[in-house]
Amino acid sequence: MTPATIAEPLTIDGIRRHLTSTTDRHLYLFAEVGSTNDCLRDLAGRGAREGSVVVAEAQRAGRGRLGQRWFSPAGVNIYASVLFRPAIAPTEVFTFGSIASLALVDAIASLGLPATIKWPNDVLVDGKKVAGTLVDCAMREKVVEYVILGAGVNVNVTTAALREALGDSAGFATSLSQILGREVDREALLAAWLEGLEAWRTRWQCDGPSAVQKAWADRDILTGRRVEVRGGAGTFEGRVLGLEPGGSLLVLDTLGRRRRITTEEVRLHD
Repeated sequence: MTPATIAEPLTIDGIRRHLTSTTDRHLYLFAEVGSTNDCLRDLAGRGAREGSVVVAEAQRAGRGRLGQRWFSPAGVNIYASVLFRPAIAPTEVFTFGSIASLALVDAIASLGLPATIKWPNDVLVDGKKVAGTLVDCAMREKVVEYVILGAGVNVNVTTAALREALGDSAGFATSLSQILGREVDREALLAAWLEGLEAWRTRWQCDGPSAVQKAWADRDILTGRRVEVRGGAGTFEGRVLGLEPGGSLLVLDTLGRRRRITTEEVRLHD
């Protein structure tokens, strides 16, 4: 299995076969796009309905947090984005977006693998990154017009391909197939994520944002841990106190000061 070989191409019919809910989803499947979030943003601007899903076999310009490049080889991973038009305040976008990570953790659990979340958007198995999420939103007169939840999952990409593409950073990443020792059915995993999103969206509507934030905190790997924070005003160490409602990470530094982290890079120190 190489990152350039599509052994079992994704198909819309194949994805739908694994969906058990009756939710009406409009699925778009592309051989290649710039990024699935960007593609769906274009569709949303032209009136695409809530629940529209863009899936691609490859991305030319896949991106993660802060515009960082997301390695997107063809035919081995999952690159997908889903459109929501929720009635939420701008301050709730981060918490609403966290349902993407929660759904990924649940989908990965269906493979028998326990996963955790590392603020703000990484999903880890055995301490290594296997997936990331990306939240985009559009505003109109201070009202949220739509939210796009994207996910990139290292499903069947090889360790060698990750090392070649990411260099030293590959030491912090892996794929689900490398952990399991077998190829993973991408269509089944993608369907599990889509249904997980639906379940967490319902949880949001029924129980409110606080229930989703608590679930996120239960799966968080950082709270209570020593970390190194890089960026912003420099580098410092501290202990994570937890997540604030708006999505910031609260860290107690070694001088006893509470510091609110919004865009910096956070690394586990122990």
